[in-house]
Amino acid sequence: MSAVVNHGPVVNARSIITVTLLSVAYLLLSSWVVGFKSDQVVLLVIFNVCFYLSAITRKFILGFSVFIVYWILFDYMKAFPNYNVSTVHIADLYNFEKHLFGINYRGHLLTPNEYWKINATTILDIIAGLFYICWIPVPLGFGAYLFFKNRREFLSFAMTFLVVNLLGFVIYYSFPAAPPWYIQEHGFVFLPHTPGSTGGLIRFDHYFNVNIFQSIYQKGSNVFAAMPSLHSAYPIIVVYYAFKNHVGFGKFILATVMVGIWLTAVYTSHHYILDVLVGICTAILGINLFNVLFSKVPALTQFLDNYATFIS
Repeated sequence: MSAVVNHGPVVNARSIITVTLLSVAYLLLSSWVVGFKSDQVVLLVIFNVCFYLSAITRKFILGFSVFIVYWILFDYMKAFPNYNVSTVHIADLYNFEKHLFGINYRGHLLTPNEYWKINATTILDIIAGLFYICWIPVPLGFGAYLFFKNRREFLSFAMTFLVVNLLGFVIYYSFPAAPPWYIQEHGFVFLPHTPGSTGGLIRFDHYFNVNIFQSIYQKGSNVFAAMPSLHSAYPIIVVYYAFKNHVGFGKFILATVMVGIWLTAVYTSHHYILDVLVGICTAILGINLFNVLFSKVPALTQFLDNYATFIS
């Protein structure tokens, strides 16, 4: 009996037409929803180059399409601000943070964010910036590692990432929340069209004379989406799958990065401790929700199995 060989996704007339139509549709829809941006072209170039370059890059980009879906959803949130759905929490969240975690400093009760803004140091600014910049490359890099090690585990990781983000988006729209830097810069007045801010991360940019964080936060989808801190949730997913897949000493390095991101979120006034805690809970809930849904629902389990076979 001859063995059945899986050649994975192939380039043929049908796939070329499909990719072309999807690319054009994405540009048209994006231009209509959030306006034309160079980022959209960059995304399409990366996708198309990877799709046509080789069999392995084609499988890679089709697997990473889960992350592309997240990026598109996040980008489209600009067109549907959460402050149009629910009341933005500014003073109440600030006061609750101060009540739970307030620090007495020179006769004044401060939030941890306020305390660290006063007591910031250059060495802490550098360490914080190095930790916080990891929130993008670490999940993607770990995803690439899993892709080449175990396609099924990679898809589980990617789908967990998507589930956690969807939970976070639900909270964003149910409980719009201003970040600590917003109060530091604008007080307790609600200003709906406030642009994003680098917060304390601007000190990292200034020290190295770069615009790394400034360029990132200029593209934020919504200023009033501080709770949960998904920056704090992402490394939990990475660490969970690192331990699950026995990634040697690397899992302890990833755990260190995770804690560093949590501390940096507070140190740079991007999040309250409450935001970080809710982000941690969101990650734990999302991981467990994925494990239940994609192991107990046969259709979802079969979907992942088929997807893994397709990109193998």
